[in-house]
Amino acid sequence: MPSGIHHVTGITRNVQANVDFYIGFLGLHLVKQTGGYEDAEQLHLFYGDAQGAPGSVVTFLVWEDGAPGRVGQGQAGEIAFAVPPGSIGEWLTRAMEARVPLERPVREFGETVLRLKDPDGIIVKLVGADLGPKHPLPDQIAPTRLRAVTLFSGDPEATAEFAKKFGYRMSATEGPIQRMVSDTDAIDIRDTRGFFSGIPGTGVFDHVVFRAPDVAAVREMRLSLARHHEPTNVHDRKYFLSLYVRDPAGLLVEYATDAPGFAVDEPSSHLGEQLLIPDHDTARAADLRVMLPQFTRPGEPRMPKRSLPFVHRFHYPEDPDGSVILLLHGTGGNEADLMPLAARLNPRATLLGVRGRATEEGVARFFRRFDVDAFDQEDIRAEARAFEAFLHAAVRGYELDAGAVTVLGYSNGANFAAAVMALHPGLIRRAILLRAIPVLEDLPRVDLSSARVLLLTGRDDPFSSEAARLAQWLRDSGADAETGVIEAGHDISPTDLSAARAWLKQ
Repeated sequence: MPSGIHHVTGITRNVQANVDFYIGFLGLHLVKQTGGYEDAEQLHLFYGDAQGAPGSVVTFLVWEDGAPGRVGQGQAGEIAFAVPPGSIGEWLTRAMEARVPLERPVREFGETVLRLKDPDGIIVKLVGADLGPKHPLPDQIAPTRLRAVTLFSGDPEATAEFAKKFGYRMSATEGPIQRMVSDTDAIDIRDTRGFFSGIPGTGVFDHVVFRAPDVAAVREMRLSLARHHEPTNVHDRKYFLSLYVRDPAGLLVEYATDAPGFAVDEPSSHLGEQLLIPDHDTARAADLRVMLPQFTRPGEPRMPKRSLPFVHRFHYPEDPDGSVILLLHGTGGNEADLMPLAARLNPRATLLGVRGRATEEGVARFFRRFDVDAFDQEDIRAEARAFEAFLHAAVRGYELDAGAVTVLGYSNGANFAAAVMALHPGLIRRAILLRAIPVLEDLPRVDLSSARVLLLTGRDDPFSSEAARLAQWLRDSGADAETGVIEAGHDISPTDLSAARAWLKQ
């Protein structure tokens, strides 16, 4: 009967760097890429041996440019892969050549260990251990399987007792670490009493998954845990059936079956080649494929990511026509929110989503406000200057055609675009503004004769009365401004799409 680690799941803030490390440097195989089963707007990547055998897999949820977490009590702190015992020297050389952060090799529990850090700062240990691969990878010294995971526990005795439920038994102790072993691997329980508690976010492990023999074992485990813990319901993750539970020290643990495995929806010879959407989200599969962050595999052509004043993300279509739609989200949105709408406007356009830098009660905006109709004038001006620098640098750094850029803004993003046009005339030449109102206290006299603008207002939008003033100012400034009042409120409606598509084709 199987026991041991099924997989470990972490969170990354940079999908491209993550792919480059786990595929390009470690040599693991990308066996699956999907939208998340809890949140399909999160990309989920699975790396492992050639077939993604349980016990070889590490997975990552992608929170692109998300807030960093903090590694601490109640989390998995380190992950260890087994590599051929004689390969540690070669791995040390490779790491130095690739400028991967590392520590000198040490001995732990009788094994040679090389500690590395991945691009998010997660500790990845390479352990010289003679554990042969179930499905070998092309690189002869690539990781063969998971060797161990280190758990940071404020109650190590309780965590150790809890681990026995999943087939682990005590093996040895070194300093503050107790090693427990299964038939295939180990967990190292580190006493972290007095440490800070961990904080969820990027750069940390979210949970550890243990192997269940079959579906019946998962259901039995749930009934057993229910007497003293609070397990979740049984979840069908398509590739395995599982449940979640927290141990007495707060560590999140999953218990999952080996079957049916990753080949259930892809040929075993082509695992991980396609982005797959969970069955319960197929109705919005097209939108999700646009919203989820893209990446290239090591060795494939790519555009380098530029360090610019605003968090931003591109979506590249399969057959680009050279046009660019630059997206400015509404309050509480992000750089991907408007991508489905933009892709419907023009499926061949390259999309550039931008994230606002101001925050209000934890949600993103493009400028601060004092009340629903009182806006921070200095912040608007400061952010408009930053956006001017961003757009100029993006045009140069990504080799964009400035004349082919259309700005699509909604609500706060549309308000910001209009303010940028007023403060930096000529920067935005073409704009679709949905539910926009003027936010500058004094609209300046500027020359916008080179600008084309579509201004769409919802008839039932509570802010619609202000839109007419913005439209008049645009016309007075010389802009070719087309306006429309549609049967809608503040939300985006299908009429916005049809009107914007017709205007864009002109």
